[in-house]
Amino acid sequence: MQIGILTGGGDAPGLNAAIRGVARSAFAAGADVLGVRNGWAGLLEVGDASPLRPADVSGILTRGGTILGTSRANPLAEDGAMEVVATNLGRLGIDALVAMGGDDTLSVAAALAERGLPVVGVPKTVDNDLQVTEYCIGFDTAVSVVTEAVDRLHSTAASHHRVMVVEAMGREAGWVTLMGGLAGGADMIVIPEFAVNLEEVIDHLHQRRRQGKTFSIIAVSEGAEVAGLPTPSAGGEPVDAFGHVQLSRRGIGERLGRQLEDVTGFETRVTVLGHTQRGGTPTAYDRIWATRVGVAAYELVRDGRFGAIPVKRGDRVETARLSEVITEPRLVPEDLYRLAQIFY
Repeated sequence: MQIGILTGGGDAPGLNAAIRGVARSAFAAGADVLGVRNGWAGLLEVGDASPLRPADVSGILTRGGTILGTSRANPLAEDGAMEVVATNLGRLGIDALVAMGGDDTLSVAAALAERGLPVVGVPKTVDNDLQVTEYCIGFDTAVSVVTEAVDRLHSTAASHHRVMVVEAMGREAGWVTLMGGLAGGADMIVIPEFAVNLEEVIDHLHQRRRQGKTFSIIAVSEGAEVAGLPTPSAGGEPVDAFGHVQLSRRGIGERLGRQLEDVTGFETRVTVLGHTQRGGTPTAYDRIWATRVGVAAYELVRDGRFGAIPVKRGDRVETARLSEVITEPRLVPEDLYRLAQIFY
């Protein structure tokens, strides 16, 4: 048997641990492994893949990113592209494919599975917003980056009596911003799931000043909306192959910071964490759980359970259908958001 592995969408710390988990399990069973380069792009046109050997996955547990490369190529968006992918799977001799990614990558995997092709998934998205599973590769590392950033900004904010706005990841779900802000002690957290208006933020800053607190730290998700905040000029925002607007161009952190300083007169600085949340060495938690879901993905292939994906429930790795995890984003529940508000 020859197993193909691809990683699609944004890179995430822990992907290499998952690749290693699949590959080492396959090697132990006498199976061959083929690394597909650059996500779904590696199965388009003439295809781009090469064998993975034991030496190729040696020492990659601690490395960030993905040794296979990635892209946001979307075969569902191009006429005939899914047929090309199916053809290349056969031509490359791939008996089963393990696709590691978020809702975009896994939507393609689910569509292939519906066509009867031998595909399983692995949950990877820094936003941690896939349904059913409590964990996605890269989330814990991203939260650690946000936590450390908020920690570090406390001292400079206090020294200069400033408002610090920290922009973190979160398109539709604010898991990274909320968890990182909660762990780091942010004074206010703004995420996409719960409406906040500009006056609330301003009132919060004034209240802190009246209490003798001379600085504030606000953590905001890149996809959040703040009612009353001037909107960026319409039109021209670039989108990826899945139709997502490039959130870095929206600049919610910068716009919020400028407006707060203009209205309150409080000196304000903005830190956009951006791709630092994706980079660097994965945490121990990401390494362990990425390894577990990687090994579980191989076991699904071994057992012929295609169209499935390993998911985390409690301390166990269980199994769900690919179609279940991509239905809609898994959002931050209200009780967790209200917990964070206790510390405002």
